[in-house]
Amino acid sequence: MTLRVVFMGSAEFSVPALRALHQAFHVVGVVTQPDRPRGRGQKSSPTPVKAAALELGVPVKEPERVRSVEFVDELHAWAPDVIVVVAYGRILPLSVLQLPPMGCVNIHASLLPRHRGASPISAAVLEGDSVTGVTAMLMDEGLDTGDILLTRETAIAPDDTTGSLHDRLMELGGGLVVETLRRMAEGTLERLPQNHSQATITRPLAKEDGRIDWTKDAVFLDRLVRAMNPWPGAFTFLAGEAIKIWTASPVDGSGAAGTVMEVGPEGILVGTAEGLLLLKEVQAPGKKRVSAAEFARGRRLHAGDEF
Repeated sequence: MTLRVVFMGSAEFSVPALRALHQAFHVVGVVTQPDRPRGRGQKSSPTPVKAAALELGVPVKEPERVRSVEFVDELHAWAPDVIVVVAYGRILPLSVLQLPPMGCVNIHASLLPRHRGASPISAAVLEGDSVTGVTAMLMDEGLDTGDILLTRETAIAPDDTTGSLHDRLMELGGGLVVETLRRMAEGTLERLPQNHSQATITRPLAKEDGRIDWTKDAVFLDRLVRAMNPWPGAFTFLAGEAIKIWTASPVDGSGAAGTVMEVGPEGILVGTAEGLLLLKEVQAPGKKRVSAAEFARGRRLHAGDEF
């Protein structure tokens, strides 16, 4: 099937979709965000999507402004049948949304209308959802409000983090986008309007979202630790230092909120509003991640100490 596709994406999450589209259709061009300083050295680096596009030999555009007349004219010159958007990071104007005959299709990392917005994967973990997925949506001018085209689901495991779920949804999205475009071209796909009354909205995560409030219950704090992994990382304070908590699990028991109840080979048991949280893997500032037991030995941590 010959479809002229323009792909718009920036993040690592976008790459499997780009590769799948390149295999199935004619990707005439890729639009991504400009090179930015990244990593510890703040060296100017391309987005993961640009790197993949160059590897595939697909032309790349990196507009600073997607609303500019010059950029929209360049899109017209590519003459796409459809534009696919996956984690691009910019809001598209009507001039772009209305350009391709088949419209603009977005792959969103949740089962819409739940978890619209910027951080749907971490929201699904934090809120204790049992299932999530990816949604192919026909874009309109709203924030993830367009008609649903197709979805694929995956169960959320008790030990899933935002990172592990991200990787699974990323691969699901690659398969979903190809099936969506094929069925759109065949005319076998029905559009399902979203029930806006059921919508929930997520916002971009900030570092402070990872702060542990020990007056919450252990089950919630376990979800917080997993939802903030890998970024921004859940953290608590010990003697004025921010200590990151990478893995933990809720345990039956009781104890004063934030107080170390026991230190053992399995980790550090800390009291919460309800239940205990067993810290398993932690990281001190400027240090590597270590087992909580090793950390406790190095800090001479004992029952009665407080986070």
